[in-house]
Amino acid sequence: MDTFVDRERELDDLESRYDADRAEFVVLYGRRRLGKSELVRRSIADRDDAVYYQAIESTAQNQLEGFVDAASDAFPALRDVRRDWEALLGALGDRDAIVVIDEFPFLLEEDGSLPSRVQRVWDTRLQETETTLVLVGSSISVMEDEVLAGGSPLYGRRTATIDLQPLSMGDAAQFYPNYDDETAIIAWAIYGGTPYYLQTIDPDRSIAENVRASILSERGLLYSEPEFLLRTELRQPNTYFSVLRALAHGRRTPNEIAGMAGIESGSLSTYLQKLRRLRLVERHIPVTESPTSSKRGRYRLAAPLFRFWFRFVYGNQDRLRLLEDDAFDDIVASELADYVSPLFERLCQRVLPDLVDRRFHDVGQWWFREHELDVLGLTESGLVAGECKFTSSPVSEGVLADLERTVDQVRWSDEPADATTQYVLFSRSGYTNDLRRTAGRRDDVRLFDLSDVVDASVGK
Repeated sequence: MDTFVDRERELDDLESRYDADRAEFVVLYGRRRLGKSELVRRSIADRDDAVYYQAIESTAQNQLEGFVDAASDAFPALRDVRRDWEALLGALGDRDAIVVIDEFPFLLEEDGSLPSRVQRVWDTRLQETETTLVLVGSSISVMEDEVLAGGSPLYGRRTATIDLQPLSMGDAAQFYPNYDDETAIIAWAIYGGTPYYLQTIDPDRSIAENVRASILSERGLLYSEPEFLLRTELRQPNTYFSVLRALAHGRRTPNEIAGMAGIESGSLSTYLQKLRRLRLVERHIPVTESPTSSKRGRYRLAAPLFRFWFRFVYGNQDRLRLLEDDAFDDIVASELADYVSPLFERLCQRVLPDLVDRRFHDVGQWWFREHELDVLGLTESGLVAGECKFTSSPVSEGVLADLERTVDQVRWSDEPADATTQYVLFSRSGYTNDLRRTAGRRDDVRLFDLSDVVDASVGK
């Protein structure tokens, strides 16, 4: 299945840079498998003034020859130019070419002087032309350190940065248009918004059949995907695997994570920092607190497929081989709702501003001691507080009563003097008649079902 979904904004941005009457220097980066290469290839597909070179892990000389081959396909005269990056880029600048260098970090592995040389040719020749230089990379740390950071020779030269993100749940759902709302949310909670992963889904097969075929089977395309990517990024990945497994099993605080991972809590921050830089793990805090000063941070896996893999595949490979076609039913099915629930909460947080007509300052989770709210929005009118239930039973009035009691514990320094609270509930399985009657009588209670969440999630 070859599906190119969304990315219109990024395509428009790139194409406007190509058509500009000045030099443009674009940096495009993001996690692996997000479709960066496909994006840039599509952006230049109809242009005869574009050079696309995808770097490989090879010697510096082979890389340079590969670039010459790619450049001379569009501009044959470049075969006569001296085999030197500055000379070649300068010659392309004289022709106002579009130059895309994909996987730029591979070049840096063999030639650490390249950023300085690109900086020199940009300053002396390219910036006075109408050329566009696009550097693409999947190694976030290399792109940030060697291209974007203040200490890089290229710092201050770029005219645009595209930090490519996963697709929203609504856009991801275009890969499985036949799924109902519940199944669409489950699919997103497993595959996330990564196009490469989503393309493994056969929309005519059930979610269980797809997961069995692509993730749980050792013949599946994604069976070893997280392990492969981690071994690509990390020199000694085993301890990282233990940290990720702890996160996938719901450990959230440093002490909980270190305890399950079997490592000293003092050394945990090093592993978490690296995983955060890879954008596999994120730290979040109560929405009422300051990101810079709060000491009550929790950690969670940011990439759904990694979360699923470390919960159901990692350490279970022998069992999966024995179970084969029964693997989903025996290992995943009974825990699926519990697995999806935290991701359903995140989805509800994202769509809240589209469902409630208030001006939001921030939306997230909130917790203090034993009190916790799945969704809390801070608005100029007060709080919007919510609970999310991805369960098989209808939500009852008791959940609303608990929600009201918990909100009484919230302290928000910027809360307006005349603040009001709006209560919102999100449910997989509907609501009891009593709760529906209560919501009908009160204008401060809103009930949302899965279709509301899915419809609001397009582009979020």
